[in-house]
Formats: sequence, structure tokens, C-alpha cells
Amino acid sequence: MTTTLLAEHETTEVLDRPVAIRPSLRDTVDQSLAMAWRALKKMRRNPEQWFDVTVQPLLFTAMFAYIFGGAISGSVQDYLPILITGILAQTALTACMATGIQLREDMDKGVFDRFKSLPIARIAPLVGPAIADLVRYGTAATLTILTGLVMGYRPGGGVPGVVGGWLLTIVAGWSLAWIFTFLGTKARSAQAVQGISMMIMFPLTFLSDAFVPVSTLPGWLQHFVAVNPVTLVIDALRDLMNDGQVTANVGWALLGCAVVVAVFLPLSVRSYNRKM
Repeated sequence: MTTTLLAEHETTEVLDRPVAIRPSLRDTVDQSLAMAWRALKKMRRNPEQWFDVTVQPLLFTAMFAYIFGGAISGSVQDYLPILITGILAQTALTACMATGIQLREDMDKGVFDRFKSLPIARIAPLVGPAIADLVRYGTAATLTILTGLVMGYRPGGGVPGVVGGWLLTIVAGWSLAWIFTFLGTKARSAQAVQGISMMIMFPLTFLSDAFVPVSTLPGWLQHFVAVNPVTLVIDALRDLMNDGQVTANVGWALLGCAVVVAVFLPLSVRSYNRKM
């Protein structure tokens, strides 16, 4: 009799406990925005996180223009339409590398163990920093374009073309960042993420038409350049900014970005949940 009463008492206590409720879509959005605000505050307190989107675009634009401009296009003025779009793609790729590195550092420091104890959507700690990084991509693209204008770049696409190129740069950076986010959940340290990211960034950037015409490359290399996703983005940027036209290249670039997100966002979330 006593055993039966104890069993009923324990059952009643279990039933009285609050049951965890799956976060709704609105809750997930609110929690992701809260994580984005946390990431922005972290950036504000660590100004060195802005070096790759402030100093680097200015340095690379000036350096490449004055070193390679005369050799490739005959003059710096003629080289700028090629260079600025290439630097935009390179800067976006460089900036999104930091997403995976910062993610791995937070995981190593135990920050994500604290998130695990909170009643929040599991995807929020991933999506939040990705939203905050939009500010970094926009800053990098803006400074690159302004530097080009100061040096004499006159985009044929006018203001609409420049705005379109600016938006495409941000979209491309946000999309490619999910590759590095996935690396951040898989690698064992932030140093490993940085090393792997550099091995990815340099071939994608320099084995493209970012800085030299494709016709000057060996035939076998031209085939790789043609399917390089960075080449798709650069060609779309040139059509928008230099010609002011929304061509098939723009569509292919957006499709490529969508494919990258469709593949690596679920992989990142799955890998992240296993770590949790």
C-alpha cells in the first residue's frame, strides 16, 4: 500500500513539472536577433575584429591598382573597373572567414555550454552572428567602393548599378559564411579553422577573373575559373556596376549563393546540434 502511494505521488510530481515547449518561429526570430545584438556588442568591444573589413580593402585596392594596373590594363584608370569588383569579392570572402573562427572560439571558451542551458532555439546562436556580420560585409563593400571612387573609378552602371553590386556583395558574403560556419563546428580549434579557411580563400580568389583576364590563363585553368563560384559573383558585379545591366550572370550568382546556403546551413545546424 505504501509503495503504491509513493508511486502515485512521484507520478503526480512528474506531471506537475513544466514541459519544455519547442520555440515558435517568432521566438526563434527574437532569440536570433538577441544573439545578433550580442555579436554586435562583442565587435564594438573588440575593434581589431574590424581590421579585415576596414584596413584590408583600402590596402589591397591601392596596392593592386598601382602595382598591376599598368602591366595588365595599361593604366590604373583602366584597371579599376576590373580591380574594384575583384576586391569586393575578395573582401567579402575574407570577412566571412571570421564567422567560423569566432564560432570556434566561443565553443572552445564554453560559451555555447551556457547557451545549451538556456530555453532558446538551437539555431539562434548560429543565425545571430550571421545576421550581425551583415554589418561587416556592408562596411567592407562601402569602403572598397569609396576607395575606388577616390582613385578615379567611374562605374558605368551609375548609382543603381553600384547599389545592386553592393547588395550582391553582402548576399554573397552572407552565403559563403555558412561554409566557414560549418568548418567552425567541425574543426578542433580556431587556429585550425583559420588555416583551412585560408586554403579555401586563396584558390577561390586568385584562381578566378578577379585580377587578370581569363584569356591570359592556361587552357586547363580557364575551365576551373569558369565554374569557380567567386567568378560567378565577380562577373555579376561587373555587369551591374560597370554596365548597369541585370544579366544572366546575376541570376547564376544568386542561384549559386542559394545553393551554398541550402547545402551548408543545414550541415552547420546539424553539426552544431551534435556539439550541443
